[in-house]
Amino acid sequence: MYLKGLDELDRKIVALLTENARMSYSDIGEAVGVSRVAVRARIDALEKRGVIEGYTTIINPQKIGSAVSAYFEIETEPAQLQPVAEALDRCDTVTQIYFVSGSSKLHVHAVAASSEEMERFLQEFLYRLPGVVKLSCNIILSRKKDVKGLRL
Repeated sequence: MYLKGLDELDRKIVALLTENARMSYSDIGEAVGVSRVAVRARIDALEKRGVIEGYTTIINPQKIGSAVSAYFEIETEPAQLQPVAEALDRCDTVTQIYFVSGSSKLHVHAVAASSEEMERFLQEFLYRLPGVVKLSCNIILSRKKDVKGLRL
């Protein structure tokens, strides 16, 4: 389990926040048996350590009309890996960028308003990135599973 580095109380707090990031300190405290002040101190410490990096809203693009969501595997020349990642970071269509194992590879998620917009993103942006040696695209048809809580 990837939460091994946390004590039992921190694991419970993180699990609750993963389930509902908007949960109040009071409600978390009640669920784990400590005061809201203690919960706030624990969450502040987790944020300072970088365990909690932020809070977000997850949007399901398939529920918004004709939005298209895709994952890309991009392999670059070694010297171009960082510049390609930086160019992707500046692009509004790109929602996530991961450096992954393998030879100079990135895993990228992008969301476009339509299939035409996704095609423009490919033609006018991705295919023009310098140093890309291989690119594959997988359009997301539907989401089967989305982890809403952590198993402790």
